[in-house]
Amino acid sequence: MNSVGRTILRGRFVLGWCAALLALARAAEPADFAHQIAPVLKQYCAECHTGAKKKGGLSLNTRETLFEGGENGAVIVAGKPDTSKLLQLIQSADPEVQMPPKGHRVPPEKIQAIRDWIAAGAPWEAGFSLAKSTYEPPLAPRHPELPAATPGRTHPIDRVLDADLRQRQRPLPGPVADGVFLRRVHLDLVGLLPTPGELAAFLQDSSPDKRTRKIHELLGRDLDYAEHWLTFWNDLLRNDYDGTGFITGGRKQITKWLYTALVTNKPFDQFVRELVNPSGESEGFANGIKWRGEVSAGQTVEIQFAQSVSQSFLGLNMKCASCHDSFVDRWKLDDAYGLAAIYSDRPLEIHRCDKPTGRMAVAAWMFPELGQITTNAPRVERMEQLARLITHPENGRFARTIVNRLWHRLMGRGLVHPVDAMDTEPWNADLLDVLANALRERQFDLKQTLEFIATSDAYQSHGEITSQAREEQGYHYEGPRPRRLTAEQFVDTLGQLTGVAPTKFDAPVRRRKPDPRQLKDVHISGAWIWGGGDEGGRAITLRQTWELDTQPTNAVAVISVDNEYELFVNGKRVLGDNNWESLEFTDLTAVLKKGVNEIVIAAKNGGKEPNPAGAFLEVRAVLPGECPTQFGTSTNWAWTEGKPDGRGKSTGTNQVWKPARVAAGSWAAKLDDEVRDQLTYGVPSATNVPKMVRAGLRKSDFLQRSLGRPNRDQIVSLRPNDLTTLEAIDLANGPMLAETLTAGAEKILARNWSSSADCVDWLYRFALSRPPTTAEQEVARETLGSTLERQGIEDVLWTIVMLPEFNIVR
Repeated sequence: MNSVGRTILRGRFVLGWCAALLALARAAEPADFAHQIAPVLKQYCAECHTGAKKKGGLSLNTRETLFEGGENGAVIVAGKPDTSKLLQLIQSADPEVQMPPKGHRVPPEKIQAIRDWIAAGAPWEAGFSLAKSTYEPPLAPRHPELPAATPGRTHPIDRVLDADLRQRQRPLPGPVADGVFLRRVHLDLVGLLPTPGELAAFLQDSSPDKRTRKIHELLGRDLDYAEHWLTFWNDLLRNDYDGTGFITGGRKQITKWLYTALVTNKPFDQFVRELVNPSGESEGFANGIKWRGEVSAGQTVEIQFAQSVSQSFLGLNMKCASCHDSFVDRWKLDDAYGLAAIYSDRPLEIHRCDKPTGRMAVAAWMFPELGQITTNAPRVERMEQLARLITHPENGRFARTIVNRLWHRLMGRGLVHPVDAMDTEPWNADLLDVLANALRERQFDLKQTLEFIATSDAYQSHGEITSQAREEQGYHYEGPRPRRLTAEQFVDTLGQLTGVAPTKFDAPVRRRKPDPRQLKDVHISGAWIWGGGDEGGRAITLRQTWELDTQPTNAVAVISVDNEYELFVNGKRVLGDNNWESLEFTDLTAVLKKGVNEIVIAAKNGGKEPNPAGAFLEVRAVLPGECPTQFGTSTNWAWTEGKPDGRGKSTGTNQVWKPARVAAGSWAAKLDDEVRDQLTYGVPSATNVPKMVRAGLRKSDFLQRSLGRPNRDQIVSLRPNDLTTLEAIDLANGPMLAETLTAGAEKILARNWSSSADCVDWLYRFALSRPPTTAEQEVARETLGSTLERQGIEDVLWTIVMLPEFNIVR
């Protein structure tokens, strides 16, 4: 295919891709009515046009009453803001007609939000009313009775949803094909595509329980799971690797703590307690961002704490109540400041709309039915009390909030929607409590809760075909909703497909799972030891023996030497390095033995100053029966001059062995944390470290920002599902994507295909979990030409990754 043909082909796919994704976005994710539009209408219009009040005949109680208009006709024309009277009245400067007739005018940025909302068709959350709500979510957990099961569909989720479908006389959505299921569950649980080999094996498996086994297998891939869900939690906990506050020291990462919590599947109630009442590596969430310079009262670290805790763990958006009594729910200014005062270590004056009120905040929790904060208790005690109250067994809101988020993630829409509006009535309250109870019954195990959802027929069904009309009628389940890949998923799947991915990452994590055999009583027994005279560059040999009662099942060594060394165990060289500032770690399981083990370090100080050589070594071994034992450098070691031979035997002329000396000031104390960390995590190997560096471990870049990755200065619980035409064109011409596809095409070409058809078949099976259709094979054949070359493969690659089918979890 010539360059003109490629340009036409790419242009056609860009337009098609944009149209498909924009249509998906409009159907699946309406404008943020609850947070952007409803507060404006409540603040400026509700006094005269809600409840029983209908001044001028206009009621804003519901979308229907709004569109009925008033005495002078319609006030909104969907899709046409310039001809909508509502917009004209709030923009007017004429005191005779302007709305609201008195008080503050609507600010320009809020007028623009109303304009954009009308232009988008004035979408309205199903069931939402601007009239004062009479709905109050139950605080205590509920235990709804499950409806009778349809034959063959006994899963609790299916029993609830099937009853709802029967009542509305709607058909049950059928199960998706195996290939669609496999791609969906891979992307949802670990954020990666199934390989063609995994696809072939799954399709050939005739076992009736193969889907359940696949779900369990994926959730058992601890590192893949953690590195995928890290994105979800980074968004929700506004954690990142650079950006606002990091350079100035006004912000602290929780990445290391978070990664470990995910890879070890920390129970969610414990997870939250460690964030609300933090210490060390988890405190960055609670502390928020300390902004430079003057900030508004609503951006102090105390108020940030109140907003973050309530939004992330209770699904309550307290931003309105942090400035004034909320316009959209029952929460008051005192509620937000009461939560902030729990965190505050100083008296906290209440500000209303950024103006001091002269009243001081009193530490208080919003649901006193569960207990209350001891106002005069020390801050550390107040924080501990809050952590216990949030995760209290009778706090049904806590469990409902996280399962609603997980349901949204896997099914495309929350049972309460938006997910940060948990005071809103769920479309199916029984199902919400079935999920919350499942979480509690599983001891707050998030993996098991994801498995509970994914093993339902509801999750494994055909996707819902959405429409604006259906949205306006009120949401009910008719299948999972298609969802756009996150920026990180797109980059990761592109890396899988092309074989081109970064080799370095920015997140300060160990890409390994802590070894449970190493977790008991991790302490440091070794010390920096020295030997030799006063000359610089002195080469010495250090040695000691270690007797073991039995062969260890696991042994890890951590070593550092000033400044060159070789480590020998039982006459075998196992490690060497010449950087005294680094710690090296290695696996000694295969070289240690039952009985006496000889450990030798050849140490040399090559510095200009006359310093004797020194070394630090710590070995931790686990014996049968999970009994850990440790061994390290100490004054029990001996040294002699000279370098050992290739089997660790000293070759020095002076064979006098002398006791080693502990270094003054003990450098080991400075290394304790890192040594302990290495001992806990064990040794990296080809089997326990993923080969590909995931996008969620890297700082954001141009491509990810184009695809919607946020900067995380604020909590992000829902990413936009829409894609603008400008973003799509940017992707079509952006150098990052183009360079990846070019390099990927080279790698794919190097696989030495027997035919171009085989290459195309492999690409489609990898990218879409299905073979190409006859029409797709024909287009690919035309694109590739008579000879398989890099440019042709690049064009086919580009065509596939631009397909809506590639970019959507369906």
